[in-house]
Amino acid sequence: MSTILDAGAAAPDFDLPTDGGANASLGAHKGKKIVLYFYPKDDTSGCTAEAIAFNGLREKFKAAGAVLIGVSPDSAASHAKFKKKHDLKFPLASDEAKTMLEAYGVWQEKSMYGRKYMGVERTTFLIGADGKIARVWRKVKVPGHAEEVLAAAKAI
Repeated sequence: MSTILDAGAAAPDFDLPTDGGANASLGAHKGKKIVLYFYPKDDTSGCTAEAIAFNGLREKFKAAGAVLIGVSPDSAASHAKFKKKHDLKFPLASDEAKTMLEAYGVWQEKSMYGRKYMGVERTTFLIGADGKIARVWRKVKVPGHAEEVLAAAKAI
């Protein structure tokens, strides 16, 4: 079962392949703020709206000293198509094995129309430059979310 992480906890390390053939890792961004947002699936309506919202604010996140990384269980190839289709300018990390999703506590049992299944709970973590989780947003509703995360990133 997944761990539940809260503000103040050390962010679990990760090293995952991304859409561009590179890797995204916690260590590569040591000393920087990181916005890790977990989403269920590439190119679905909510996930697309969320990615476009974060992408639209990417320069403001950069100015706030924060790195954006999206994470889902989709393949790196799927991420590459999704990025190209929507002109996304930040890395999307692929966790097909779901080890990072479990480490961050976002791989959870969900229910739709009475059917239970495992999936990603839309969640965002703001990790401080010290490597500790500064803020967590669970069961994210997309409208206004990227702006709220940006405000929090500027405040830490």
